[in-house]
Amino acid sequence: MSHADLSSNASRLRPSACPGLLRIVPALDGGICRVKLARGELSAARTLAIADAIDEHACGIVDITNRANLQLRGVKRGHEEPLIAALLRAGLGPSGPQDATHAFADDVRNLMVSPTAGRDAGALIDTSPLADDILTRLQSDKRFAALSPKFALLLDGGERLAMLDHPHDIWFSAMRDPKRDDVLFAFGLAGCPPVAEKHAGAIAAVAASNVAALTHALVHTFLDLAAPEHTRMRDLLAVHSVERVLAHVESKMGIALARDVSIERWRRAPADPSLRLGAHRQHDERRSHVGGQPVLGRMDSATLRGLARLVADNDGATLRMTPWQGVLLTDIDTTKVAPTLQALDALGLACDAHNPLTRVIACAGSAGCAKSLADTKADASKLAAWLPADAQVHLSGCPRSCAAAHRAPYTLLAVAPGRYDLYRTRDPRDPTGFGHCLARGLTIDEAAGMLNHAALPSIPSFDEPSDA
Repeated sequence: MSHADLSSNASRLRPSACPGLLRIVPALDGGICRVKLARGELSAARTLAIADAIDEHACGIVDITNRANLQLRGVKRGHEEPLIAALLRAGLGPSGPQDATHAFADDVRNLMVSPTAGRDAGALIDTSPLADDILTRLQSDKRFAALSPKFALLLDGGERLAMLDHPHDIWFSAMRDPKRDDVLFAFGLAGCPPVAEKHAGAIAAVAASNVAALTHALVHTFLDLAAPEHTRMRDLLAVHSVERVLAHVESKMGIALARDVSIERWRRAPADPSLRLGAHRQHDERRSHVGGQPVLGRMDSATLRGLARLVADNDGATLRMTPWQGVLLTDIDTTKVAPTLQALDALGLACDAHNPLTRVIACAGSAGCAKSLADTKADASKLAAWLPADAQVHLSGCPRSCAAAHRAPYTLLAVAPGRYDLYRTRDPRDPTGFGHCLARGLTIDEAAGMLNHAALPSIPSFDEPSDA
């Protein structure tokens, strides 16, 4: 089957506005192609392949997404098929035979892990083998072609560096077995791992060896019970109780899930997102992971080639994207940490939280999206110059909030070119909008003035536990 046929199948049999590798969707600045990265990871060779592909077939830039994937922007008209072919040759597509179902295997690869999985000193378990097992099962079951491209999973190994505020259809989080010296995985549906008492707890737990099988059973249960209009787990839970869902799952698995008070009361230790920047020792104490933030999560082909060189020059290193729209290099020898930080700085990446650009998020804006009411990228760069030291802000061109899956402490929602409504929230997991509206129709200068006079210490930051 040709790459054109694969792309046609993706568009015809699964209508969606979500871009994928095999489904390139139009935007103001050209087509958008989303490359889903297994565990957020890229080899040097694949990084170079993307750099070459965007130079030849697109506008030469990529955006890191809030699920640690890459979005290739500005795909040229008529270049869709050769771009897809180049990415598939580089091994960036779904596994399995390239038949009609292959077009859908790309959609189900929505599994997020910590960017420091297998390296984090605070982790309870290395989730990498489990993640690979889950991804294999997701891609090999043809029935999962019925899933929405937005259906998403989280596998959390208890790492200190982890994104815990993105809601997922299914989440797993490592916990100590209170009855023996072992690791269980607590899990929940349509939410996030609980950190504070106010957060909804886990519904059950399962041994690590059964996580992949439980994932398979949960997805089948969703498809068994969901009506045609149900695309996400929250839709299913609106009409079926958790007890009904779990009973169905247990009948499919043939094992009983662990459910007791200790699991219901379990709370995940807070994460520390500040570890995404700079250098930090890994669990072996001999090597470090080193992270940096491209300006507003966007990189050009020259930056990609520079990152590929860093991976190649550091034996055993890996390049990983982060859900904060940054990059992380793992397994950097102690003697090479300083040169690596210097190299990231030379590539234009911010490696220090004092840089205000590490505290601003912005969508593609009106330069790339017809739905955006303002040039959020340009306005965000302007705002950063005036941003107070403790403020983190999300600029969204419309209410869809594409750039952030959680609620930022402050949100500027565009209402016209150069004009924004300013919102504040105290809960990054709040699904009911952007929070309390502080002012309407502000210019960027006026918004900067308000942020500099706001009661910032009372607002939780991206770099502190979210239950503050």
